[in-house]
Amino acid sequence: MTDIAARIAQIKDRQLELIARVTHVDQELAAHGSPDWEDNAIEHEEDETLEALGNAAKKEIMMLDAALKRIDAGEYGFCVACGNDISEERLDLLPATPFCRNCAT
Repeated sequence: MTDIAARIAQIKDRQLELIARVTHVDQELAAHGSPDWEDNAIEHEEDETLEALGNAAKKEIMMLDAALKRIDAGEYGFCVACGNDISEERLDLLPATPFCRNCAT
């Protein structure tokens, strides 16, 4: 059975990592803006990559928040689609997943 306190700590640690990543991305994006058009074009390509990384981190933060809400509601570890248990192995790899392996595919 899942050690809920350890799982909460794991989720919150991951959230802190992601918040730091989003902050870094936001700072990088704010720092760009070269007056040289060639440099600006390169920075624009980099900005798209940074934005994608930032958006992925924000999405994962939302998923982690949802997992914490499921823990509070006593619903963590159960698939939101079929209600079956989510395996410990799956939760170890994807602590925010709301789906069992069968429903995730």
